[in-house]
Amino acid sequence: MQAMSDRDDATVAGKIPVGISSCLMGQAVRHDGGHKANCYIMQSLGVHFELRPFCPELAIGLGVPRTPIRLQRNDGARIHCVFVDDDSRDCTDVLQLAADQQIQSQSRLCGYILKQDSPSCGMEKVKVWEGQTPLRDGVGIFARRLMENFPTLPVEEEGRLRDSALRENFIQRVFALSRWREFVANRLSVNGLIDFHARHSLVIMSHDQLQEQKLKQLVAATDESNLTENAEQYLLGFMKVLCVFASRENHLGVLRHVKATLAKQLSGEEESELVEAIEKYRAGRVSVMVPITLLNHFFKKHPNDNIANSWYMNPTPAELQLRGES
Repeated sequence: MQAMSDRDDATVAGKIPVGISSCLMGQAVRHDGGHKANCYIMQSLGVHFELRPFCPELAIGLGVPRTPIRLQRNDGARIHCVFVDDDSRDCTDVLQLAADQQIQSQSRLCGYILKQDSPSCGMEKVKVWEGQTPLRDGVGIFARRLMENFPTLPVEEEGRLRDSALRENFIQRVFALSRWREFVANRLSVNGLIDFHARHSLVIMSHDQLQEQKLKQLVAATDESNLTENAEQYLLGFMKVLCVFASRENHLGVLRHVKATLAKQLSGEEESELVEAIEKYRAGRVSVMVPITLLNHFFKKHPNDNIANSWYMNPTPAELQLRGES
């Protein structure tokens, strides 16, 4: 079967490995001999992500060009992937096997971008045929298996990345998982887990303050005897909470929480300036990075290690650039 990449064992320096449907990279692998090259993904995300292409349909031996395949449901039973001209030719199992055979290389990925509407790669709302009437309630066979194999992996479709909120959320999750992978690679430890949570606590609070408390309690209950198990539970909870959109209300809660740590150190003029910046964000007139930038300016005068090390207060320039807030 086709390998995901010739560089599976070597990550391009400074880039985060992200899987992607081959057709989105301009590779002519579609059933009609064409491709679906996505310039934004290749030219913008490709600056910071090492995009690793893979086509499951090519991997299972289907040629180019080829007869198209589609999802089909028979009498409400299990969904199968069959050829449009002969539904007795079933490629469901081999597509699942293609995903399973990529587990080793996919385990190093920090995200995956799939081709929408594809019976193999579609993440959601793929056409499922039942008789002559298709319903958009399917998931591509390869995509479903990929997400089952890696429940913490950030996955998106190229069409959904046109939505700024979905795109920002996906990018944030990719960078977060990359930091986790780096932490574990350096050496999983109790103190390391404590530090990882401390640096991400404000990020998590911006998504769900209750879940931040639950993760904090999990970390506090971790010792050498349960480190591996608790770290796995932490990653599941961490990546799940990041899937929840960070609301304006939650961002305001975080900003006010951070502001409170400066309560006795700001002058009246500085206090007013900060209140005004937060109010402008509340009203939707500026991005959240405006009050964050002002807070960081004040923290330069009044250093705080927790703030200096916080990924919420100090996201990397690469993450900011991709989120469109640099």
